Amino acid sequence: MAGSGGPGGGAGGSQGAGGGPGTALRAPRAPLLLAALVLGAYCLCAYPGRCPPAARVPAPAPAPAETPRAAGNPGAPALPVASGPGRRRFPQALIVGVKKGGTRALLEFLRLHPDVRALGSEPHFFDRCYERGLAWYRSLMPRTLDGQITMEKTPSYFVTREAPRRIRGMSPDTKLIVVVRNPVTRAISDYAQTLSKTPGLPSFRALAFRRGLGPVDTAWSAVRIGLYAQHLDNWLRYFPLSHFLFVSGERLVSDPAGEVGRVQDFLGLKRVVTDKHFYFNATKGFPCLKKAQGSSRPRCLGKSKGRPHPRVPEAVVQRLRDFYRPFNRKFYQMTGQDFGWD
Repeated sequence: MAGSGGPGGGAGGSQGAGGGPGTALRAPRAPLLLAALVLGAYCLCAYPGRCPPAARVPAPAPAPAETPRAAGNPGAPALPVASGPGRRRFPQALIVGVKKGGTRALLEFLRLHPDVRALGSEPHFFDRCYERGLAWYRSLMPRTLDGQITMEKTPSYFVTREAPRRIRGMSPDTKLIVVVRNPVTRAISDYAQTLSKTPGLPSFRALAFRRGLGPVDTAWSAVRIGLYAQHLDNWLRYFPLSHFLFVSGERLVSDPAGEVGRVQDFLGLKRVVTDKHFYFNATKGFPCLKKAQGSSRPRCLGKSKGRPHPRVPEAVVQRLRDFYRPFNRKFYQMTGQDFGWD
């Protein structure tokens, strides 16, 4: 992977350039400064996205025909209905996780369906922007006609402790979709994404374990996200299992039509998106759309999808497989699905 000799190397070189009094005394601080800069950049990359700007949302009609309240929450403030065709509604379905599992691909595949209207960006409402209120959240949504489904996806919801309670407060009938992937592969993919934005990070091994190959560091988000059973435990305090659909990230690559078909069934939609919509891109290593939404041309996801993974020693991979195995088996029992990661 590129990057190990990127910005970090330049910073170190500039500290040593130029002679003069005091240069030798300042030099020992360079490694500390470099470490601080790398750590800070890593935190910024790992932090969830910002709230979408409210300024780009059209103002609601001054005299709405009706003012529904938040579904399942009689005490919520009245929400005016926007003018124009259709209405802005709360999402009936959410893709709540997980990061680097295939959520963007699933959303783009579902947007081919004429009865699905989805927000393209991740609003991060239930984890970072909740204080802006339900009216603001609903104003972000695309307008829908009767019979259409409003959706959004924010993968960090699945690992946010407050998200299930907040979503239930919006509507206890919300359908929840979780795209899961082998947690070891997912963690490496997560690291690859961060490394592409922050060259000079410590190695995957150094971040995943304490003291060499000591205990697995569950404080690192790339590891913690893969503890699916623990996160699901929190969600089941607020929603029954019947409200969830667990999509295999691996099968979303090997059989996209089959997995998207299951999602359409779960949402109560006719199976409109089928195998005729997909082709496999050997270069990227995953399926692409023969015809993207609103276009007659084929489309693949962006360059950030399908990026090569860094090489991770087999001993590191095996240690993580052993670590995740009991969590995976509990997850299989909880969901009634064997994802075949062991």
